[in-house]
Amino acid sequence: MKYNKLVRDKIPEIIKKNNDILIIHIANDKEYYNKLKEKLKEEVNEFLKESNEDELADVLEIIYAIRDYMKISEQKLEEIRKNKSEKRGAFKKRIILDETK
Repeated sequence: MKYNKLVRDKIPEIIKKNNDILIIHIANDKEYYNKLKEKLKEEVNEFLKESNEDELADVLEIIYAIRDYMKISEQKLEEIRKNKSEKRGAFKKRIILDETK
């Protein structure tokens, strides 16, 4: 079966333990970044379908991987998030914008 997708680091070990044959390669920077973005879409879609803690954790894991790839520290990303929240708010009030005139 062909996949051509980014997988978690321990997946090759798990596949080998099942006595399956696998073919892998290590992505270069460009391919890795593209596969991270594809994986983000995949994980978000799975969360939208399942809406459970495991799927939400998968989304967060890929966000962390993208953050690391972009060399953004956890503190810097949180600072950006907080600044945006202070300036524009968060989503806690459940406000739905129906239209403007």
